[in-house]
Amino acid sequence: MKKFVAVVLVLMLLAASTVSLAQGVAKEDIKLGVILLHDEDSTYDANFINAVKEAQASLGLSDSQVILKRNIPESNDCYEAALDLVDDGCNIIFADSFGHESYMLEAAKENPDVQFCHATGTTAHTMGLDNFHNSFAAIYEGRYLVGIAAGMKLNELREAGKLNGETPLLGYVGAFTYAEVVSGYTSFYLGAKSVCPDVTMKVQFTGSWYDEKEEKTAAEALIAVGCDVISQHADSMGAPTACENAGVPNIPYNVPTIASCPNTYIVSSRIDWAPYFEYIIGQLMAGEKIATDWVGTIETGSVKLDEINTQVAAPGTEEAIQATIEKFAAGTCRVFDTQTEGFITVDGAALTEDWRPGEATDGAFVEGTKIVYDGYFHESEYRSAPYFDIQIDGIELLNSKF
Repeated sequence: MKKFVAVVLVLMLLAASTVSLAQGVAKEDIKLGVILLHDEDSTYDANFINAVKEAQASLGLSDSQVILKRNIPESNDCYEAALDLVDDGCNIIFADSFGHESYMLEAAKENPDVQFCHATGTTAHTMGLDNFHNSFAAIYEGRYLVGIAAGMKLNELREAGKLNGETPLLGYVGAFTYAEVVSGYTSFYLGAKSVCPDVTMKVQFTGSWYDEKEEKTAAEALIAVGCDVISQHADSMGAPTACENAGVPNIPYNVPTIASCPNTYIVSSRIDWAPYFEYIIGQLMAGEKIATDWVGTIETGSVKLDEINTQVAAPGTEEAIQATIEKFAAGTCRVFDTQTEGFITVDGAALTEDWRPGEATDGAFVEGTKIVYDGYFHESEYRSAPYFDIQIDGIELLNSKF
């Protein structure tokens, strides 16, 4: 009889646990831990910190319900930081850098009752864990839009006879040759090309997400070879500062630099992570599953353009950007458009519906996955993190060892 009662009690506890999960987590019991590669000095990490604070205020969470762990490298330190956050009672843990993923995954395997969410990662869709999730945003659309601003500035410089060479030349400071960076600089270039068809671009890599000295040096190298407008996928003020010092129009990333670079800043794009933080917390409160791969869009408020500096931007820039946003919404404009003749070519040949990625895209897809069809490359539809890693004509890599 005692054994029967014990079994009944266990079943009742299990049932209560299931009901509790279905009912979700009360707001006052939410605790969010955030692992950051750097701190507020990094424009990339500052963007995440601002988003956490915005989501916290929007949801009415107290300071005791949010823990930020700054300057956590892409090493076993991330795993230890995640375990510390578990010990601190966090039921959602988020990490913001690509190299954090393997350590977050290990922590997720060991703590199935805690939700682990990772930005820019690539493995959640193949791991099959209910508590491990990847997220990103369609920032390639944001970069395309600021590319339009760059292309219009190039046209203005040409009309004024102020190009450094015979044809317009963009420069781009990149961190690594990862697909995320390749997708970013290619979409920026294509945005410029959509309004300035003969533009070309040179890319200089730093081998680091955040190195102000290297980013400044890279921008100076691009300026030295005659780039007319420069953008970046790197996390410091190095490139914008070099551009301001040299008087070269600049399009930064993650934060507007109009206050510190008033003579060269045009516009900036960024991912607003507040909608994702609000989403994952909302799902936990509702007892609903968090998406394995989540992609934020312009419509979700996740892809943002910061203020346009009308003192530097070409006339009509804002109107041209808004018109393209409307085309994105209508499905009449695609960033990686493969059907417009000459828009995207590789060694002089168009990308066709027969092109399929295999191991080249970070092992994300089995051989034969079809990515180019219906007239465009379907970026971020098969996983959240970008996988466009094709070197197209018109873009020259000045160094590619990273």
